[in-house]
Amino acid sequence: MDKNTLFSSFGKYISPINIVKFQQRIDETDQDKYVKKLTTKAYLLLFLHAQLQQREGLRAIADDVLSKKFQRALGLSSISPAQLSRKNNRADPALLEEIFVDLVGQIQRHSGSTHSLRKDMKIIDSTTIGLCLQKYKWATFRKIKAGIKIHLRLVFADQEDVYPEKITITGAKSNDRTQMESLIDEGGFMYVFDRGYVDYEKFDEYTDKGVFFASRLKDNAEIRHLHAFKLRSESSVLSDSMILLGTPQKRVDNVLRLIETLDSKGNLIRIITNRFDLEAEELSDIYRWRWQIELFFKWIKQHVKIKSFYGTSENAVRNQVFLALIAYCLLLLVKLEQNSQHSLLQISRWLKVFLWQTFEQWIGRMNYQSKRTSRGRQKRN
Repeated sequence: MDKNTLFSSFGKYISPINIVKFQQRIDETDQDKYVKKLTTKAYLLLFLHAQLQQREGLRAIADDVLSKKFQRALGLSSISPAQLSRKNNRADPALLEEIFVDLVGQIQRHSGSTHSLRKDMKIIDSTTIGLCLQKYKWATFRKIKAGIKIHLRLVFADQEDVYPEKITITGAKSNDRTQMESLIDEGGFMYVFDRGYVDYEKFDEYTDKGVFFASRLKDNAEIRHLHAFKLRSESSVLSDSMILLGTPQKRVDNVLRLIETLDSKGNLIRIITNRFDLEAEELSDIYRWRWQIELFFKWIKQHVKIKSFYGTSENAVRNQVFLALIAYCLLLLVKLEQNSQHSLLQISRWLKVFLWQTFEQWIGRMNYQSKRTSRGRQKRN
């Protein structure tokens, strides 16, 4: 990239990516061996730009190279949709996954080391993306449908600053419980998940290892009450009990805690957990925060390109998922670095406007709008 690109808003946006390390990995894996034009680095920039602009297809991405400023960033003056397709199919998803992991580490450092209930909380869930069976035969789901499933571990600090911490991608047929081993791997944290992940053997394993969890319990679960805890008079919780879970043939050996409460529609929710040091109301709130991962899935499906794909191979699909998550992490890093109160969507909108202008103009717009909002609040108070 030339100096104008480095000081542009696009250059600022991609600056957290360690390009030197990325290039070293490309060289080590011979990713660009015999490549004459579209390098893996140029591919990364092109497809991150496509994510940001939500380009519909490879022809639209190829047309982006008509921009002189983008040409200098890429180191090429033109590209064809066919070349983009070949590179997208051949690029190794592991290289993009390494970038994603590195960005997550940067987000964690920006978030600080101070622990709170929310920072120690990790939400586990999955989302299925349907695909056309004729084009994606490797991702067979049903007789007439294909699909993939994205299994995700989300860190929830507050309603704005949530970020994906770990991801696995499988066929849509995969049961959620098969991915618990890779997504729940550290003690000392609170993992929150839905009843699709209920596994009695794992509950014992987590309790023995000091891994905290909270999950919604299935309606047909066998319960034996041991002790009922006293509730506050103003509590929204219906009951708080110490229980044994399961039948004599298949049960959890450790004593667990069952909390019953109502959701916003008045439906009964039964929450099972191995945590006894928190108030029942806190645990009830913790489970309700699980909804943040649903909002995250909704955000990435609406604001980055992840519901339809630029290629039909397994490599192409995996690459696009990682590029979407990288695009999200890059926006969040800008927000954290600038200590901005604006939403990621608003920051993204301003980035598109100032894309090839100096990054001071983009950052300046964020800061100016923040000051105006702050003054408006002061006047109202």
